[in-house]
Amino acid sequence: MLYDMHEMQHLALMPFRFTAEALQHFFSNPWVPAAYTRFGRTVAAYGELMERTTRKYRKPLFGLHSTVVDGKTVTVREEAVLQTDFCTLLHFARQCDQQDPRVLVVAPLSGHYATLLRGTVEAMLPGHDVYITDWVDAREVPLRQGSFDLDDYIDLIRQFLRHLGPNTHVMAVCQPSVPVLAAVSLMAEDDDPCQPSSMTLMGGPVDTRVNPTAVNEFATSRPLSWFVDNVIHSAPFNCAGRGRLVYPGFVQLTGFMSMNLDRHVDAHIKLFQHLVHGDGDSAEQHREFYDEYLSVLDLPAEFYLQTIETVFQEHFLPRGMMVSRNRRIDPSRIRKTALMTVEGEKDDITGPGQCLAAHNLCTGLSNTMRRHHLQPKVGHYGIFNGRRWREEILPNVSDFIRCHDSAVLARKAAGRDDLVGMGIVMRRLREMLPA
Repeated sequence: MLYDMHEMQHLALMPFRFTAEALQHFFSNPWVPAAYTRFGRTVAAYGELMERTTRKYRKPLFGLHSTVVDGKTVTVREEAVLQTDFCTLLHFARQCDQQDPRVLVVAPLSGHYATLLRGTVEAMLPGHDVYITDWVDAREVPLRQGSFDLDDYIDLIRQFLRHLGPNTHVMAVCQPSVPVLAAVSLMAEDDDPCQPSSMTLMGGPVDTRVNPTAVNEFATSRPLSWFVDNVIHSAPFNCAGRGRLVYPGFVQLTGFMSMNLDRHVDAHIKLFQHLVHGDGDSAEQHREFYDEYLSVLDLPAEFYLQTIETVFQEHFLPRGMMVSRNRRIDPSRIRKTALMTVEGEKDDITGPGQCLAAHNLCTGLSNTMRRHHLQPKVGHYGIFNGRRWREEILPNVSDFIRCHDSAVLARKAAGRDDLVGMGIVMRRLREMLPA
């Protein structure tokens, strides 16, 4: 019923949205004299705010068409190398002969599209061969395709790693940390030749009993039945997955925005001011951020509920009780996959220490196969996006990956690593120089 009301509200606002859009275009037209007046800019600003607050944001594009490798601009082609009903494995294929570590970036299935990690991928492309999990909006998956739960998620990670083959590195951003750790644990127990060379967990809720945040307390303060009754809804009639039970993206987005409502309101007030004053650059920065932030997808209900129970309420993994397909998840079996954890000092979604807890579970790893990075002065999104990600976190992650990449180690053993290392140094120097 809530989903149907949401769709009806969107349809009811269409006349207002079209009117606002028409006013915006008219008073922004360079052939209209009023567009050069404060009155014209004010009307156009009101129109844009109305249109943006009532529109339905579609899935954004990655838009990564090129990168710089060893000082040369090369083309990047986005390829779907493996497609499943609920997820597509995307490859950002660089048109060059440079052999860099192959990295599978597992994007969170928590309400936003994988394009939320556009900045993550963009920063990694110069020095890595990047793949990413591109999740499908559950409301667009027909019911005949079946269900998708946490066990399916774990199976999918194993499937992707096997498809990519040996000497692949996996990076889990936030929510996927638990299923990725589970998948690698099972692969280690099976002595799978395709178990990754390294595993980087970034801001993941491995043990939410440590330094709990408001998000964690909300999950534990209500029984699972409350989530079933209050946040699970049927996909509406105008979707390919009509009738599928989902956790709607707009519900998740409402929860995220309510945590920092004042900041979001201030941001839109500033957008209005930027538009009135003609500050196009600042207005464009706002558009780019919120076009991404407000684009959400629905989660399969079974996956969402199983995650709530397993990760946030019962803490099955850190208690040694997590089971997938009747197999107990035992991270102590991991011996060939190096582990790095990354946390943000000001993370108010996954508190510092929750991701670090993975080291306590992976007791089979030596100290040389472990690393932890606590980034000062960043929150949750700053771990994988922004200046500190590019300048301080990524260099540490890249160094860790290269230290455990068999191809890099083979070049080093052959006496060629000095040239590779010099190329990396020169590339970083060029990035620091002014354009």
